Amino acid sequence: MTYDVAKLPLETLIGPVAHATELLARLDERLARSSVRDGWIERQNFADAAGALWLEGELVHVEDLVLHDARMDIRAPTHELTRAHAVLRARRQIIARTPDWALGRDGLRHLTGRGMAAAVESGREGEGISVPASGADEPIDMDEPDPLAQELAAIDAVLQRTTKVLDGGAVQARKETTSQPARPALVYDLDWDEDARLAEWQDVLAKTRELPAILRAAVLFDAWSEIEVLQHAAWLGPLLVGALLRQEGIAAGHLASLNLGAKNIPRERRRARVRGDRVLAFVDAIQEAAMAGLKEHDRLMLAKSQMERRLRQRRASSKLPNLVELVLSRPVVFTGMIQETLKVSKQGALNLVGELNLREMTGRGRFRAWGIV
Repeated sequence: MTYDVAKLPLETLIGPVAHATELLARLDERLARSSVRDGWIERQNFADAAGALWLEGELVHVEDLVLHDARMDIRAPTHELTRAHAVLRARRQIIARTPDWALGRDGLRHLTGRGMAAAVESGREGEGISVPASGADEPIDMDEPDPLAQELAAIDAVLQRTTKVLDGGAVQARKETTSQPARPALVYDLDWDEDARLAEWQDVLAKTRELPAILRAAVLFDAWSEIEVLQHAAWLGPLLVGALLRQEGIAAGHLASLNLGAKNIPRERRRARVRGDRVLAFVDAIQEAAMAGLKEHDRLMLAKSQMERRLRQRRASSKLPNLVELVLSRPVVFTGMIQETLKVSKQGALNLVGELNLREMTGRGRFRAWGIV
């Protein structure tokens, strides 16, 4: 069933689209001049990765995700945790690349697991052509006719055509091997044509080119859910939609946390039977993501100003400013993380935490974590 992009209820969508555009543009403008931009982006990456699994009905604690990312797991990581970490890594890759990379050919192949760039043909132009046995400096008598010239030229042409055919067949077989890896039937539905579904979603991407950026993003958000492009990576859709907003310049300085915004939208609205209601729900999700981002930014700015008061009259070699940056870039920090990042002892890490007067998150004495509340 082809996804139809016609007959959108613009009279009910245009107001929320304008409001969401205003909020998202305001957030991006504030981040462009913010001193906590890098820390804000990292914290949003963690929150959005946990939100992606929440939308699929799985609970992943942000604290466990921070530990897993730092390779300091206190227990064996669960399948849900590794999937959340995959979302985290994908967000970092999209932000680190150019704005048009994620929706380009190479970006989609990489993010959807279709392999790297296409195989390069091993044969070079001219291979298979026979070379005369005479040396390069040996003079050739052009006046003396060669009786075998025509026969040798015909043989060279046959060899050249044969080489091209063989090289083309090898490259084609190699492409088929790399583009269609074997998948176990126990895990994957072999009748699920992900390439065709992805092509259908890209067709929607092309058809909505003239729509406003926020409305286009909402339609693509809904299309990804309705088409069900990937069997085991439904979380990739909101990331690609966020990459589209970044590419269009509405969110040029960050990747919108759409999973985090969709958490605040009831499932009945996100899964409504009427397409216009679903699109409106996704517009509201973008608006919720922008509002949450603005609140988080203001909270980080306030926390940074409070912690910077404790940095006055400190030595130039003090590691307290580094701890401030670490705390701003992670939802929680742990003793081992502080030790490894700042290269201090355990007692030194505890002393630095005490000087910043951070709030202890676990309420325990053995395994402790701190953060900004």
